[in-house]
Amino acid sequence: MSAVTSAEAVRSADERLRTAAETGVPCAPVRDLLGDDQDAAYAVQSLGTARRLAAGHRLIGRKVGLTSSAVQAQFGVYSPDYGALFDDMVAADREPIELSRFLQPRVEAEVAFVLGRDLDSPTANVADVLRATEFVLPAIEIVDSRIAAWDIRIADTIADNASSGALVLGTTPRTLNGFDLTEIGMSLDHAGEVVSTGSGAACLGSPVIAVAWLARTAARHGSPLRAGEVILSGALGPMVAVTTPGVFRARIDGLGEVRADFTSSTATTAQREGTAA
Repeated sequence: MSAVTSAEAVRSADERLRTAAETGVPCAPVRDLLGDDQDAAYAVQSLGTARRLAAGHRLIGRKVGLTSSAVQAQFGVYSPDYGALFDDMVAADREPIELSRFLQPRVEAEVAFVLGRDLDSPTANVADVLRATEFVLPAIEIVDSRIAAWDIRIADTIADNASSGALVLGTTPRTLNGFDLTEIGMSLDHAGEVVSTGSGAACLGSPVIAVAWLARTAARHGSPLRAGEVILSGALGPMVAVTTPGVFRARIDGLGEVRADFTSSTATTAQREGTAA
């Protein structure tokens, strides 16, 4: 953490984000407290992670954020970041997800890596990632900012656990043997309309490159990636706002499809499926 950012500022930013999460009322950005100090922002994130672990939640993986130039352009943020994934964030393909649990959710299609080996070197490269990956799955990340109106810059999203909300995993694994993730295409549809498209190349050039970046960065921060972790490698295209119950379906070449089924306490299954493609 930079000497210019005090421990008191870190605690204040953590408290602001914690209150927003607990009350369901988005808060003001925290960059007024942190400036553009990424080390301080990760210190805020660490406080939130420690609180979740102390409450009995289990760390199941990490996510890379801000890998797509389209997503970066949406927020004027031009470097990746990462956050923690916990056991209560995971849903399976087509499993109902209560919309009211989120503040201002958006979705994006991604490739999820499941690690068979540790990735603990601060110099990890793409070959290390390929060796360590047991299999990949299609995934939809539900991003959800505690910052009002998604008014974020890099310190805001890092402090807010990289704007993590939840993740939906497909159920058919595929190994990376002979499979080039750079070349894959992606489409995300809702209510019979394609709402986002992209490719593996849109994710820092390849999702494998994004995971290598994460492995190096996490190791340097003292929290290396471990065998068994699920890694969300980053958006393949622009994120899309979720405003009503309904189904979002992501199709990724070579990996198949995965659906996020958003529900409400008043919506019926027939009503939800009527909004799906």
